[in-house]
Formats: sequence, structure tokens, C-alpha cells
Amino acid sequence: MSVDIEEQYEKIYRYCYFKLKNRESAEDITQEAFLRYLERYRFASSETALKYLYTIARNLCIDEYRKPAALPLPEDIPEPSGEDARLTNLALHQALLEMPPGQQELLLLRYVNEVPVSVIAKLYGISRFALRRRLLAASEILSQKLGKEDFL
Repeated sequence: MSVDIEEQYEKIYRYCYFKLKNRESAEDITQEAFLRYLERYRFASSETALKYLYTIARNLCIDEYRKPAALPLPEDIPEPSGEDARLTNLALHQALLEMPPGQQELLLLRYVNEVPVSVIAKLYGISRFALRRRLLAASEILSQKLGKEDFL
């Protein structure tokens, strides 16, 4: 198999949770994404496999998002530890909420899940250079919203 399932599982889960904001749904979608990947694409190259995994996960999240909304459970919001961590997380969370969803997704894929630029570019169907410009723009907007230079 060209993709380390254990290594990618948490990253795909984080991506789904970011899209859905619900742990249970994110877990279900993550499992479904890997099942579909294993049924169809398990012999793909490493970069192609990541593209397939994220494409499957994104499409499943879109399908889930189109379903009637369920009320989130209070436990879906993790509690950071320590007062400084709470303030930082709240500021970061608020700054991200003010950004367009596409920019939020780019920052999550690249900096949280550490997906390679070439994979993200293929996922979006753009060049690596166009992607780098988008990432730089999103990073600058986030830095401005946080009132800090060189945040990312």
C-alpha cells in the first residue's frame, strides 16, 4: 500500500472535523473515506493516494453538510488547558471564523495536516505557484486578524 493508513487517519479526521464541526460525523466520514479509498485506489502512488483520500473525504463532507443540520453536542468543542491557551485558542478560532472557508481549508490542509503543496495543488487543480500565492494571502490575512506579523 502506498499510503500509511495510521499516519493519514488522524489528518483526514481533522480535516473532516474542520469541515463538519462534529466529532461523530467526522469519525464516520473518515472511516467511509478510507473504506472507499481501499476499495478503489489502494495501489495508487503516494501523492495520488493523498489526493484521492482528500477528494473522497471532501465529497463525503459536502454530502453530509447538505443533510439537515443536527444540533451539535457540547462535547464537540474541546477545552484547552490553561488561561493563556484558552485566550490564544479563542483568538485564533475567532480569526479563522472571520476568514472565507476556502482560506480556512487551505491553512488546515497545509499547516495543520501538513499535506504537501503538490498534493493540495492537484486537489484544487491549480499550479503549485498559484497555491503558494493563495497560502501566502491566507497567512497574511490570518496574521492581520491576530494582530501579529509572521504568525505562520
